[in-house]
Amino acid sequence: MSLIHVNKRRLGSEVPLHMMLLPGVIVTLIYAYGPMLGIVMAFQKFMPMRGFFKSEWIGLKNFEYVFSLPDFNQVLWNTFFISVMKIIFGLFVPLALALLLNEITKNWFKRLVQTSVFLPFFLSWAVLGGVLIEIFSLKGPVNALISAFGGEPVMFMGSNHWFVTILIGSDVWKGMGYNMIIFLAAIVGINANLYEAAEVDGAGKWKQMVHITLPGMAPIIILLLTLSLGSVLNAGFDQILILYNPVVYESGDVIDTFVYRLGLFDQQYAPAAAIGLFKSVISVGLVSVSYYLAYRFSNYRIF
Repeated sequence: MSLIHVNKRRLGSEVPLHMMLLPGVIVTLIYAYGPMLGIVMAFQKFMPMRGFFKSEWIGLKNFEYVFSLPDFNQVLWNTFFISVMKIIFGLFVPLALALLLNEITKNWFKRLVQTSVFLPFFLSWAVLGGVLIEIFSLKGPVNALISAFGGEPVMFMGSNHWFVTILIGSDVWKGMGYNMIIFLAAIVGINANLYEAAEVDGAGKWKQMVHITLPGMAPIIILLLTLSLGSVLNAGFDQILILYNPVVYESGDVIDTFVYRLGLFDQQYAPAAAIGLFKSVISVGLVSVSYYLAYRFSNYRIF
């Protein structure tokens, strides 16, 4: 039987499977790819009453306008700083926790800690945001504790210094359980004979961690770090939108929240689309670089 006939029979048998995928493909085209047509607004003097086809084409003027805005450089820096800090602490805090948890011999206590640390990952920022606002409010438990020791209440959510610290700390706290599980799985995959040989040679726990555990975890650490590069411009829109206020725009406003305010509140749809397109282009480049680095150093492939 020829290869053509084999392929035809195989295709015929797979038609029902492809038909099952059709609804998902249609929904993806409508809700994921359809809105991408709005990118044209970035190059127009967009008027909602005129639509995409009748609005005036102005080329790159929207980009010139947004790049000249006095807040744009600060917003770009805020996005980069918050994202990088979240990536760094979001990897190394779970790594330290996994290394410490790996040394615990009581399985019931280890499972208790894993569950407790992992639970916040399942909560949305709509829930955690309200909790954080209450905790760090002027009459919240943190300020109550400060006052009990004779200190002055601090307006944490209205301080440009403390607000960024709360953003980074709460994001690390929420997500560290997920990365901790990944690191623990990497530790389990290390050959136990290496530890036995190290004990015979007189190596203590510290030397075992430095010379066996960390080198054994190096591929997964490098993989997670390189894949995180693609999200450098994603500082956490939902978290910041819930927690921030006009007082902390200077330190907490990022690209996504800036686009949100510029487009929906100021109704400058075309400049907002220009900023969104700018971010998307940079993000595509960063994602491409991160996947190349992941392939180069960790042999990671999508397919």
